[in-house]
Amino acid sequence: MVSRPIALLAAALLIASCGTPAHREPRVPEYSAEVIAAESERLNAWFEQTFEAALARDPMRLTMLGRRDRYGEWTDPSPEFEAETLALQQASVQEMKDTFDFNKLDSQAQLSWRLAVYELERAEADAAFPHHSYTFNQMFGVQSAVPAFLINQHKATSAADLDAYIARLEGLPAYLGQHVENARVSAGMGIQPPSFVYDYVLTDAQGLITGHPFSGAADGSADSPLMSDFRGKTAALVTNGTLTEADAEAFIQRAEAALISSVGPAYTGAIEELTRQQLNATADDGIWKLPDGADYYETRLKAMTTTDLTAEEIHQIGLDEIARIHGEMQIIMEQVGFEGDLQDFFQFMRTDPRFYKPETPEGREEYLAEAREAIARMEGDLPSLFHTFPKAGMIVQAVEPFREKSAGKAFYSRPAPDGSRPGVYYANLYRMADMPTYQLEALAFHEGIPGHHMQIAIAQELDGIPSFRKFGGYTAYSEGWGLYTELLPKEIGYYSDPYSDFGRLAMEIWRAARLVVDTGIHSKQWTREQAVQYLMDNTPNPEGDCRKAIDRYIVMPGQATAYKIGMLKIVELRDRARAELGEAFDIRDFHDVVLKDGAVPLAILEENVDAWIAESKPV
Repeated sequence: MVSRPIALLAAALLIASCGTPAHREPRVPEYSAEVIAAESERLNAWFEQTFEAALARDPMRLTMLGRRDRYGEWTDPSPEFEAETLALQQASVQEMKDTFDFNKLDSQAQLSWRLAVYELERAEADAAFPHHSYTFNQMFGVQSAVPAFLINQHKATSAADLDAYIARLEGLPAYLGQHVENARVSAGMGIQPPSFVYDYVLTDAQGLITGHPFSGAADGSADSPLMSDFRGKTAALVTNGTLTEADAEAFIQRAEAALISSVGPAYTGAIEELTRQQLNATADDGIWKLPDGADYYETRLKAMTTTDLTAEEIHQIGLDEIARIHGEMQIIMEQVGFEGDLQDFFQFMRTDPRFYKPETPEGREEYLAEAREAIARMEGDLPSLFHTFPKAGMIVQAVEPFREKSAGKAFYSRPAPDGSRPGVYYANLYRMADMPTYQLEALAFHEGIPGHHMQIAIAQELDGIPSFRKFGGYTAYSEGWGLYTELLPKEIGYYSDPYSDFGRLAMEIWRAARLVVDTGIHSKQWTREQAVQYLMDNTPNPEGDCRKAIDRYIVMPGQATAYKIGMLKIVELRDRARAELGEAFDIRDFHDVVLKDGAVPLAILEENVDAWIAESKPV
């Protein structure tokens, strides 16, 4: 067991005092087991009906869940559609309250009820700021989301799937055009990302319409990203005998025509509008600059952490955690016999070539191979930590060239529920100097196994809970779990190399620093450079890593605070369970309790763990 010093305990206690779960109504005990079972089954059936009705309105989510319904369509991005979606959600929750009796439900159905109410409250809070999210940005902006969706989510196993792909290309002017209009309305209200964001976005957008067929059919240029994807998917159908060569050529010609007539003009229009907007963008980085910016940030912190922690409280937790982790880093520095202070050691870790793969295709493949090896090794050790394992497979691959320059350091994409698409850990190998090998293990565990893949795949595969819970999420829970699973391997002998253990601490202090810089930027009005310098002074990460991270936090306010807040809660609950259960404590049982309900707000997670502790105490 890793000791948790007083600073961590104080932070955890502060978090424990700030949860705001949906109201738990008292159970009236006079109902029979048969009545409770019947009412719970009826509610679960209703949840499935409402989930399917909501899903039917969302073609892109249908695709992400492996469905072929409305396969050639885009989800409506208009404000009217968003308002209608909220109204339907409000009507649905009201129908639930009018139609079902909370006190007749079993514990799982009661939890589903509470989460449905919580989800509505969260949606209503978000609805107060309909224009505040940056439509075009380097992290999740629509300019790169479109190709990422078509390339990674739109699978092609038949001619009909290729027809649907072309239909989506042809539908892009309306879809992208509405997003451009949304951004135009926001800009008119004084809501724009900082000026530096536009350079990223414009580069992404231009890259999508560079290459064949935009540059001419006979000039020998390489395929543009979507042309390359479509050609590859078509060729695969020829290889497996689904299409003839003649059929494939006809599809290629149709795709070329759609790219030229629809995709090119759509992106050109977006580029023109964003170029105009860039002229009015400012260098102010935090959302404090936006109309009602302080209230918006408070809403974001509540949504991301599922707590009522204030920006000031989160900032202080970050400072305390950084001080603690610096102390643990000092111990490792002494272990390896390094002479100098911590800043000197950071500089050594940033620059010594032993910690970095070459900036070559071979170096990138070596990195991926070692990440796969680390995950495979961990997979073999899972039975010592877990009773439950995901059925879905997982692969490791590099972020695609069309988005690697602007995308984050690493991320995970969930598997299709039907098994047609594995989970994917994406490593961004655009600059190998930003991917030190001493962090390789911790990063692979976080994004893959036992981190995001384990949690998300298990949630999708749970029996007896409604689909909205299987496919929903709370950032503090999921990212808190990811960060917790960076620590977990240490307790079964991983990170035996002190530099690798330093890498684990480097990943943890990175998340602690996020609490400081996110609140610094968006609440304390720190500049971009001030935030970058804070990371440079307090973490060993390379400068490029620090700059890319700050650029991310600027356009995703509050999101970065979820990791450490969630991890602190999970560690606090585990330490509480271990202390109260003593020899009866089994880490595998604890992990089952954490994962058995899918993602939940932190206060509800605490309720679940406390109930398990009470049930498990020896008589």
